[in-house]
Amino acid sequence: MRNKMKLLRALALALWAGGYVGGSLAANAAEPGPNILVILADDLGYSDLGSYGGEINTPHLDALAANGVRFTQMYNSARCCPSRASLLTGLYPHQAGMGVMAQNDQGLPGYRGQMGNNTVTIAEVLRGAGYHTFGSGKWHVGFPGPIERGFDEFYGFLEDYGVDSWEPRWMQRFPTDRPARTYPPGEFFATDAITDHALDFLDLAEQADDRPWFLYLSYQAPHFPVQAPPEFTAKYEETYHVGWDVIRARRFARMKELGVIPPETKLSALSPLPRPELAEKSGVPGDGMHNPAWEMLDLDRRADLAQRMAVFAGMVDNMDANIGRVVEHLRATGQLENTLILFMSDNGACGEWETFGFEYPDLDARVHGNTLLNPNVLHTGESLARLGGPDSPLFSYGSGWANAGNTPFTLYKMYTHEAGISTPFIMHWPARLRERGKVFTSRYAHFADIMATCVDVAETEYPATFAGHAITPLEGISILDTLTETVPADRVLTFEHWRHTAIREGDWKLVSKVRALGGDGFSEDPKLELYNIRLDRAETRDRAAEHPDKVARLRSKMLDEFRRTWVLPAP
Repeated sequence: MRNKMKLLRALALALWAGGYVGGSLAANAAEPGPNILVILADDLGYSDLGSYGGEINTPHLDALAANGVRFTQMYNSARCCPSRASLLTGLYPHQAGMGVMAQNDQGLPGYRGQMGNNTVTIAEVLRGAGYHTFGSGKWHVGFPGPIERGFDEFYGFLEDYGVDSWEPRWMQRFPTDRPARTYPPGEFFATDAITDHALDFLDLAEQADDRPWFLYLSYQAPHFPVQAPPEFTAKYEETYHVGWDVIRARRFARMKELGVIPPETKLSALSPLPRPELAEKSGVPGDGMHNPAWEMLDLDRRADLAQRMAVFAGMVDNMDANIGRVVEHLRATGQLENTLILFMSDNGACGEWETFGFEYPDLDARVHGNTLLNPNVLHTGESLARLGGPDSPLFSYGSGWANAGNTPFTLYKMYTHEAGISTPFIMHWPARLRERGKVFTSRYAHFADIMATCVDVAETEYPATFAGHAITPLEGISILDTLTETVPADRVLTFEHWRHTAIREGDWKLVSKVRALGGDGFSEDPKLELYNIRLDRAETRDRAAEHPDKVARLRSKMLDEFRRTWVLPAP
């Protein structure tokens, strides 16, 4: 039955792609299997890339999109640790034990802060299928680390959510007996170094044998602290003085032109502030509950925020340039044709914690949780010009620009509204997909599908047991099935992070921004919002009052799914 289903799907993909190569999903048995490159950005907004409507210069990712497929409805799990656990294991994050941040054990199965013995990673599965397995960048899914979880080689950082990109001491090479690159003073930048080591790993594979490889290229960019080489920031020093209202409107129009959002989509209002009490202390103008219009800010504040966004754009631009280095290496070595490339972001743009952002003097001095150093810092003159460079303080760009990054949606990372869980997703595989530049809109997918896709294209099996432990059955579905529309249009997906909850079933989505989940269900009766996502992707018209029966049914199903997938019991 399994082989019959694969044959049917292969035939459907051939029709979809206008000329599927090879007659089956695998390469000819005499040929090596496909290489797999998973590229993960950190805190990239839905509309930041040029191919998704943004003004940031991302020619290399745009070229992959133009020669591949762009998904408009790919979902992550709202924040770094849960999303990464889901991607690596093919499960919902709570099933993997990562319903909270890494190394934050809440004493419940879904909230252990590390991936449990019931999980197996893509690296473990593919290494068993004969692949070289490499990782470079951000880990942040607890311990054991990448070498213990199936990776042959790794460079990057294991703990915490971000690094000072100008400081090499945060990075480590594993196994520890492996040589690591060294950089002359002033020449280290984290995104560049992550790419340098990734290319070194590909050289190792090429020198070793003709086995295929899996590379998990997990950038820290553009997570705060927002930093970029000055030559990248300089490209954008005039771009953002028009303000986020104009940038949102321009992106919104461009997204419609590109087909990323339907023509009937409405632009959401300026988003609520994540921490209104901090905004009040900082003197953010407006109603105290939402990001203000750009024109409400004084000239010095506009200059400060425009430069912060210029650095953010430079950070994205630099990441794209590094991705270009990897793609060019694949092209030069004849590997690009038969390499499956998947690009995505771990959550939506980050609005922490209010319009003006925050900063801290260095990573050693920062504190965790909700206590932030140096809120409401205003840069002028020479300090403004230094922002993002090696002698700059470490800063975020604020909720106003995150709102623009998440165009056309409302809210930000950490929320289960579309802004928090929607990612640009690019799929590129010339040897298998002949159709170019398709914007795929008719089905939605999830990070758990990445594992299923890797298992599929490598023609291996997801194990029932591993290292003596029973493995939780795979939740994900191969993205190739999504492309051929063999996945049900009413597939059920659920989301929970920081007690923000959502369920998607077909066109309908039930979601709440109220942090009311606890124990065995809702600790109080939250305000549940209902949206028809097909007609209202930006969640601008709450239809809960019109459809109380649908709200009740989806609420019940969501709680049932939460019990099944270890969201419940909740702390």
